[in-house]
Amino acid sequence: MLPRLLDQPLRRLWTLNTFAYSLRVFLALSGAMLANWHLGDVSLLIPLFLGIIASALAETDDNWQGRLKALVVTLACFSIASLSVELLFGHPWAFAVGLAVSAFGMTMLGAVGQRYGTIAYATLILAIYTMIAIERHGGVAFGDLWREPLLLVTGAAWYGTISVIWSALFSRQPLKLSMALLFRELGKYLQLKATLFEPVRGVDVEARRLALAEQNGRVVNALNQAKEMIFRRLEGQRSAHKLNRYLRLYFIAQDIHERASSSHYPYGKLAETFFHHDVLFRCQRLLEQQGHACRSLARALLMRQAFDHGQSEQALNDLHASLDYLRAQRRPEWQGLLHSLDALVDNLSTLEQQLSRAQNPDVRPEQEDNSLYDRSPQGLRDIRDRLQSHLTPSSPIFRHAVRLAVTLVVGYGVLLLVHPKQGYWILLTSLFVCRPNFGATRRFLWQRVLGTVVGLIAGWALITLFPSQLVQLLIAVVAGVVFFANRARHYVIATAAITLLVLCCFNQVGNGFGLIWPRLFDTLVGGLIAGLTVMMILPDWQGRRLHRQGAATLEASGRYLREILSQYVDGKLDDLDYRLARRNAHNADAALSTLLANVRLEPGHFRKDAEVGFRFLGNAHTLLSYLSALGAHRGETRALADDAELRAMAEAIVVDIETIAERLRARSVMPALEAAETRAAVLETQAADEPSDERRLVQTQLALISRQLLPLRDTAARLAAQEANISPVALLPQAQSSHAKPQTWP
Repeated sequence: MLPRLLDQPLRRLWTLNTFAYSLRVFLALSGAMLANWHLGDVSLLIPLFLGIIASALAETDDNWQGRLKALVVTLACFSIASLSVELLFGHPWAFAVGLAVSAFGMTMLGAVGQRYGTIAYATLILAIYTMIAIERHGGVAFGDLWREPLLLVTGAAWYGTISVIWSALFSRQPLKLSMALLFRELGKYLQLKATLFEPVRGVDVEARRLALAEQNGRVVNALNQAKEMIFRRLEGQRSAHKLNRYLRLYFIAQDIHERASSSHYPYGKLAETFFHHDVLFRCQRLLEQQGHACRSLARALLMRQAFDHGQSEQALNDLHASLDYLRAQRRPEWQGLLHSLDALVDNLSTLEQQLSRAQNPDVRPEQEDNSLYDRSPQGLRDIRDRLQSHLTPSSPIFRHAVRLAVTLVVGYGVLLLVHPKQGYWILLTSLFVCRPNFGATRRFLWQRVLGTVVGLIAGWALITLFPSQLVQLLIAVVAGVVFFANRARHYVIATAAITLLVLCCFNQVGNGFGLIWPRLFDTLVGGLIAGLTVMMILPDWQGRRLHRQGAATLEASGRYLREILSQYVDGKLDDLDYRLARRNAHNADAALSTLLANVRLEPGHFRKDAEVGFRFLGNAHTLLSYLSALGAHRGETRALADDAELRAMAEAIVVDIETIAERLRARSVMPALEAAETRAAVLETQAADEPSDERRLVQTQLALISRQLLPLRDTAARLAAQEANISPVALLPQAQSSHAKPQTWP
């Protein structure tokens, strides 16, 4: 047993996302360094280190069997790429053609799946590492043709072996980290949702809704990551008993997300009516405490501690007491809003029950469908179909593949023209900097340049202060670990660390000081080439895709509503079709949020649609919130089974959503939606007279959805109009445009 003084710090280190990754890299780099020190040939260290780095970059999450298969594929790709570079190195024209074809082909593999894309990207990196190693030796000697590929692949195999063994020993740890991240993001979402209930006048509700929509994107990404991790560990296992706990926690998180994203009434109206009462404060406090409970659950998963949600239970009791007090007032003007509050409290109560289940997950009912949708390719035909579907200039992957191929060929041409010392760093910089869109490329460009400058200064200082070979090698190992610990979130630090590693390693076989200026020059040239290529070759300006992604968001919401309505006819069933429709709707919402974040980083002319895009995102997310509330209460009634009129109005709402999506995609005149307001008024009247609480909830939610269609249509019209450079009034229906006032458009 470890002393208590060390036990807690080590437990906390173990819960860090990058700790295990960094520790594996440390073991690999240290092992390679010790082996070379023992052999007395430090010149072998550089290709071994480069192979380790490339293999670590190619690593994907999987069980140990899957990781072993991926390692075999990775080593085969590395061997072919490295030998191809050796054979073509002395033939510039053939080398340029091979570079272009491999860059395009490897990038297109990303269309097949993330695993393939990651391995392909690392293979390109290793090919350039081979060029750097050959240049260091002054060319290729036919008798030593095997030397650099063998050393690079040996380094890659060494890290891969450590990775496979680690995965076999600690297979659950990545899944545990992923589930903890999911509940942390859910906790943040709940706490942001709580701010909508703040009973204060004059607050910027739209800004809060926008922040909530952006956080929803992070929750959706965490859900997708957790699902993929669970699925990879279920593959090939006869018994998934050990994974059942995580699978149940995942479904609990899905249920919490649906209920947390629900909206039962415009909160501004509730705040205005109950401003002098504490009911909204109680709602706010309950959501805050449930957010704290989710984050506490995340800590409990990681630290193996007890999970306590007593504060949220007490907050729920206080909310019930507050609602009972309001009911006791018997004020007729509150009756409709109290029904909405009842639905809201029921939803929060069920959310609290889900937290109780997470405290000790029990077996889900047998009739529920626990299957997960497999997005990985199913055979060679599926791979072929995925590749063919992206062989078009409209595909972002195809555009990126073309740009990357052009970037590397232009970089190679500049290298041959200028003949700089260590010129192949130009290609490496271009490969790291060239990203699928301008915003990401610009961000990585300045971070790469800044990190390189910091790393060169630190390297100059450290190899001056510590001339000892052993100390410099230790610094190189530490720098490699720092690179992998920070490359996902702190790219400046990661770039500085990898630059320091390069200087320390190359100083063992030559003059490291002589690499400082060439490395800086190569970074600037490679970054400039990548930036210009992204701007000039098939530029993928994200602002031009806003209307298509907006349409996709509405289409996904329409399909989600159809699945919800079918369950109000046939009864509740958490089957794969329903969960897939729900997840696709949230994925589309998250994709729109990510797209808008990228638009913010584009030049001013292309950023002009961002403000309208964020307004559209807010309206689309509000629509999704109303749908989620309707979905959360499935099973309480089969209201549409025996009410043809209500079913017809619900179907009309779906058609309206789909029509707005179709017109937005085509950038044509929006539908008049003349029946939307009338339909909403009828539904509200029916809800006011409805004795059944369950049926009233359906009528109220459908009324909210119907009213939301008008602001959604108006922002969709403006979004389409701005992209087409025409007046928004031109895309509104005639009845609307004849009375439109320019000042109504902010």
